[in-house]
Amino acid sequence: MKIIAGLGNPDEKYRKTYHNLGFIAAEDAAIELNLAFRHKKCRALVAEGYVKGEKVVVAKPQTYMNLSGESVKELLAYYKASPQDLIVLYDDYDLPKGSLRIRREGSAGTHNGMRNIVAEIGTEKFARIRIGFKGEENIPLIDYVLSGIPKEEYPVFAETVHMAGLAAAEFARGEDFDVIMRKYNKR
Repeated sequence: MKIIAGLGNPDEKYRKTYHNLGFIAAEDAAIELNLAFRHKKCRALVAEGYVKGEKVVVAKPQTYMNLSGESVKELLAYYKASPQDLIVLYDDYDLPKGSLRIRREGSAGTHNGMRNIVAEIGTEKFARIRIGFKGEENIPLIDYVLSGIPKEEYPVFAETVHMAGLAAAEFARGEDFDVIMRKYNKR
């Protein structure tokens, strides 16, 4: 059992914002795994199927970012999965634009969605893929994360998000996690 959870906000107005990079990466992972988002379960849009004989779920929680943990907790319970079966994809302002950081576990840092997941499932011991988007903007962080990604930055983020989706798909296929980190961690 593997669960890939991409974090974001469900409204269309947030679709092309920095805060939805996790949703976009989850969509890329689903495409790579030949899965389609067809169901709503546990307050998430869900794509599910079998990969190499193992159940795989790709989820986009619909609870809004700051309550992502509620949906993730429900997904773990519904599918009888452990935190070690989970990988979370999300935007991270603390990393440079276009960078990718993959880790087995770690703190939630400054990300409210991750803080909520840690609080809800009671552990930091789950894998994560952080997609960096730090800018030189002198605007409040909440306004920046919800602002639209400028068209000139699309190529940088398209490549990084695609790599995040590929890394999550390899996690779902049971690839060695150390190999995934070496292959995809990018500055």
